[in-house]
Amino acid sequence: MRSRRNLVSCLALAGMLLAAGALVAAQEKQWWPFPVEDRDPPFNMEGKKIKKTYVPLLEKAAKKWNVCVSFPHMKDAYWIAVDYGVVAESRRLGVKMQLVEAGGYTNLAKQISQIEDCVAQGADVVVIGAISETGLNKLVEETAAKGIPVIDVINGISSPKLSAKSLVSFGEMGAKAGEYLVKMHPKGSKPVKVAWFPGPPGAGWVVAGNKGFEEAAAKGAIQIVSTKYGDTGKEIQLKLVEDVLQAYPDIDYIVGTSPTTEAAVEALRDAGKADKVRVLAYYFTPGVYQDIKRGAVLAAPTDSAVIQGRIAIDQAVRILEKKPYTKHTGPEIYVIDKSNINTFHYESSLAPADFRPTFTVD
Repeated sequence: MRSRRNLVSCLALAGMLLAAGALVAAQEKQWWPFPVEDRDPPFNMEGKKIKKTYVPLLEKAAKKWNVCVSFPHMKDAYWIAVDYGVVAESRRLGVKMQLVEAGGYTNLAKQISQIEDCVAQGADVVVIGAISETGLNKLVEETAAKGIPVIDVINGISSPKLSAKSLVSFGEMGAKAGEYLVKMHPKGSKPVKVAWFPGPPGAGWVVAGNKGFEEAAAKGAIQIVSTKYGDTGKEIQLKLVEDVLQAYPDIDYIVGTSPTTEAAVEALRDAGKADKVRVLAYYFTPGVYQDIKRGAVLAAPTDSAVIQGRIAIDQAVRILEKKPYTKHTGPEIYVIDKSNINTFHYESSLAPADFRPTFTVD
């Protein structure tokens, strides 16, 4: 009798949990329509930008496709935001998703091996946040030759064999940061000294971001006294920042990746220079969000990382189901500072506070 009552109780609890899960799914905010810019021709970051509004085509996938997602790492909140995007959209569409991460930008061989394993295990499509702009080209070609579509998300891959890109121009991200400085220090004003931390050497987004920032900064009274490359782990960035503060005690600004700025806020506080050296990020994370709110960081452009992850999954499913899709698109870039920190679209740039890194969706 007791076992019967227990069975009934378990079934009732299971029903409640299923209902709760359905309620959560139903309550998730609709993320579209979202302002984007398509590239014409596709895969050409210098191509014409066409402003559009992105709306996903499908309510649910026709079958439980097996999606493989590869990231450079999950060491900072930026990639956790992209993770949230791919997880949420995989759940919305009802597909299976496996995410692998290589552990850092020095681990190209590991990323290649992880993707090869994904394909060998039956992936229908691969979504790649690339460690290297050119280092995955052979893998992309081999994967595409097997009839498996490859989507380039966030970082940039130069292969023409890609099926689609969901990303913005990091050249524009760097330029937005540079333009923000130039507005404060235009040509003819007193020059300011800037230490610049573009990110890990060789990554496509870093090459583009560096070019965009340098070209924009050259239009103002900006002197870049030091450029330091390094992986986006906070400990590595902290060491780079400390070295620069030692070598250039009279700098006016630190500009760089989000882990750079988080490390810089800490280093400047410890050095007693928090009121003397100002900090600017060139992409957006929860740490940067909090630092802008409390005045420790001036500003950061956002590329709406969550939306890029969502669009990549939507593109993948459309391609697999032979539906119309946009071959190259990315969210419009805008700058967040104290003027709009309380009004911008939080859910498009940052994962919810209670979201934890998630590697599988079944």
